[in-house]
Amino acid sequence: MANKGDVKKAVLAYSGGLDTSIILKWLIEEYGCEVVAFAADLGQGEELDFIPEKAKKTGACSCYVEDLREEFVRDFVFPMFRANAIYEGRYFLGTSIARPLIAKKQMEIAKAEGADAVSHGATGKGNDQVRFELSYYHFDPAVKVIAPWREWDLNSRTALEEYARKHDIHVPTSKKFPWSSDRNMLHISFEGDVLENPMAEAPEEMYVMSVRPEDAPDEAEYVDIEFEMGDPIAINGERLSPAELLTKLNEFGYKHGIGRVDLMENRYVGMKSRGVYETPGGTILEEAHRAVESITMDREVMHLRDSLVSRYAAIIYNGYWFAPEREALQALIDDTQKTVNGIARIKLYKGHCRVVGRDSKTDSLFNLDYATFEADEVYNQADAEGFIKINALRLRIRSLMRNK
Repeated sequence: MANKGDVKKAVLAYSGGLDTSIILKWLIEEYGCEVVAFAADLGQGEELDFIPEKAKKTGACSCYVEDLREEFVRDFVFPMFRANAIYEGRYFLGTSIARPLIAKKQMEIAKAEGADAVSHGATGKGNDQVRFELSYYHFDPAVKVIAPWREWDLNSRTALEEYARKHDIHVPTSKKFPWSSDRNMLHISFEGDVLENPMAEAPEEMYVMSVRPEDAPDEAEYVDIEFEMGDPIAINGERLSPAELLTKLNEFGYKHGIGRVDLMENRYVGMKSRGVYETPGGTILEEAHRAVESITMDREVMHLRDSLVSRYAAIIYNGYWFAPEREALQALIDDTQKTVNGIARIKLYKGHCRVVGRDSKTDSLFNLDYATFEADEVYNQADAEGFIKINALRLRIRSLMRNK
């Protein structure tokens, strides 16, 4: 924890929401320092329009809004999707994968501004405090970190709103939409309020990145996604940049009500937490990626990679993107993707997406001469008898020993 009086200038990861709006003023009041506000554009759209004006009105000495969309998808989302990384089998890690990039840019701004501290709005109960701070220390082992939620006595939404009124800070509060949310190009997350009751169904008005599946078109739509070395490069024959491609998949997913998940996850700090997520484009992308892998990846290579996926996903979830174990796993994963070149055809219909075709002109391991159910001249079916007996040997010996 930084000592008050030692900090001259701090860079705050700023969203303009309730928490970070309060934090900006609180840092000025409590630490007596200049505050640089920084907002990362990861695809939030119009949510960022008011950021510079509001930050300066609240007291920021300067404000950065950095367009990180292409870097986010190219250097963070796509590498993660090469591994088909899904935390606890359900969560596409949309918030988790954004934090290291935000922290990276925040540290770059701190260096450029000559700041001696960085700050964030993550609570002492959540995962984000870990993700931000592990990344900060990667870039500067001696950086001063200010985490107001671990210091102040503003321990409720009511207390924060009272602080805002006292200091004439306009904050976006809504009784109609009281839950917490975090959005980027990959997903949007929802927590709190009604979701704290594990049996309460999320209200329909909560969802913003997908239509209600029942209201999706009555006719299915087909999408062809092309991959090179494990990364998607084109949709329906049109080459797109990483951010453009994910945006396009999000549009397909929104239209067909794809990507909704309601889960109870295990936070790194130890508690269980209920979250509702929308990941429309990512859900389609993962299905397509696995389809191309299925026709191009060697069986044992795929099984080896898959055996590491849960560990890789946990590494990202827990905040260790810049750790050596993630980099080592990434090197292995990327090597497995050299042959993942081809096209997947995905059928979209009322909340569902499924593979209906896959092909690779250069790296297909599917050989019809061997796989056909018709007559062939390359496979001797009688050979299977010896194969089975050799593989059954340990089972036969075990049975003999039991029967003695």
